[in-house]
Amino acid sequence: MRILLAFCVLICSSLVLGEHLEADQDILIPEDWTRVGRIAPTEKLELTFALRQQNVDQLEHLLLLVSDPESAQYGKHLTLEEVSALVRPSQLTQKVVRHWLQSHGVTDCQTILTQDFLQCTMNTQVAEALLPGIEFHRYVRDGISLVRSSSAYQVHEDVLQHLDFVGGVHRFPPKGQDLNEVLTKRRRSGAKFHLGNTPATLRSRYNLTAADVGSAQNNSQAVAQFLEQFYHPADLAEFMTLFGRSFQHLSKIDRVVGVQGAGKAGLEASLDVEYIMSTGANIPTWVFTNPGRHETQEPFLQWMLLLSNMTDIPWVHTISYGDDEDSLSSAYMMRINTEFMKAGVRGISMLFASGDSGAGCRHLTKGENSFRPSFPASSPYVTTVGGTSFKNPFKVTYEVTDYISGGGFSNVFKMPDYQVGAVEGYLKAVSRLPPKTYFNTSGRAYPDIAALSDNYWVVTDRVPIPWVSGTSASTPVVGGILSLINDQRFLKGLPSLGFLNPRLYQLQGQGLFDVTDGCHLSCLDEQVQGQGFCAAPSWDPVTGWGTPNYPALLAALVLEK
Repeated sequence: MRILLAFCVLICSSLVLGEHLEADQDILIPEDWTRVGRIAPTEKLELTFALRQQNVDQLEHLLLLVSDPESAQYGKHLTLEEVSALVRPSQLTQKVVRHWLQSHGVTDCQTILTQDFLQCTMNTQVAEALLPGIEFHRYVRDGISLVRSSSAYQVHEDVLQHLDFVGGVHRFPPKGQDLNEVLTKRRRSGAKFHLGNTPATLRSRYNLTAADVGSAQNNSQAVAQFLEQFYHPADLAEFMTLFGRSFQHLSKIDRVVGVQGAGKAGLEASLDVEYIMSTGANIPTWVFTNPGRHETQEPFLQWMLLLSNMTDIPWVHTISYGDDEDSLSSAYMMRINTEFMKAGVRGISMLFASGDSGAGCRHLTKGENSFRPSFPASSPYVTTVGGTSFKNPFKVTYEVTDYISGGGFSNVFKMPDYQVGAVEGYLKAVSRLPPKTYFNTSGRAYPDIAALSDNYWVVTDRVPIPWVSGTSASTPVVGGILSLINDQRFLKGLPSLGFLNPRLYQLQGQGLFDVTDGCHLSCLDEQVQGQGFCAAPSWDPVTGWGTPNYPALLAALVLEK
């Protein structure tokens, strides 16, 4: 009897003390990761605790005000210190979380300026006691080692309302898009190849002249690299020697934030760096890089923490990174959205690639599928970039949809007010839509804008490589063009563009080449037969509002206010 009573007390106590913080987080181990085994109880781990912030609704309201040219507060961006004062966790939240950690012997913690993240080092035994339910194992993929738990975690009920999530427990980094794999798919599909996109091709198509280069002293732009991606300075110099002869440019990165890995350069990183610097020519460029030093951490989260802790950072950031929405917890995505809002209210433009899987496909049950949106592409607080191809593969001519271009509707985030009219117009006007069971008509729709995304020339490991494709290419191209527009705004004493979407949707395609032909791919089943959404006049969920016509877009965005 006593044994049964003791057992009941133990079980009941654990149920009271523990609550799931991210109940909807996918904890399945991706097939491409191999489990090596349990890690030693004494092995050190680094976990990140996201403390609950204050005034998030007010932050969103401010973001929309400073991003709307029709508002009296347009362009009145906040400093990092002002953002910190607005959203900093309450003293009670900070006290409760720190006391909880210290009660488990966790004292080696670092915070950031906004005080809304704690990065703490502890051994495995302490971590597993702190977060009941977890069991850490080591996993490997392609030479990368990672420590994760394949079971859900709980936290003490006293701290539940003070935390958003714990980083470094779940969330395996997605496998980066194999850009050569995209080329192979094109060959199999019989797609025609343009002779190759270079800076000259892009500058010709988007009406950039030799005089359209940066000159403002306070301008800068950045790319962020994860998943062991890094660039070689020698590749950038070689690229500019080959392809940058017709315009003034820089051949060196202004600043590397993080530590670059060793070995061969990444094709993704080479592409991003070379094309943001040739479109946003002569503008100082930063590279944020994570070579995987914090193996128990999430590289994307590490990057967000860096931004929240740096007073001066570039005005335009382009990121070719994404994960399936359904693989992430809603708490995690909501919190990352807050980090995007914090960047936008500071006047920073965040551009994300829309992905290279069209509308995507999620297999729900036998014979039942749905489209699969990508995050952060589906975030309402970033500008998402889709992809296009030339209609004539042998001429610089008008553009059509690149069939790999990611796009669709979020299953998590509601449609923001700034895009309701445009999206409803598309849904009403288009003659053929996929079945409504495949997508959420009330969700945030993406992309917002597009650019050429196929058949790029890239120099990597000192070798020029043709036919590199993906929205990883279109995103830095758009980023460079926005940096040039920022440059002209700065010369006129105007603030940075910041969060672009409210203004972009107000323009209703002004300053952009409308893309009206072509569809992208999706599920290979009887219902949709591999086709997702199709381009149409005005906005569409494949190419957004279209691709940049630089002089017209410049005129539309350099406002005399």
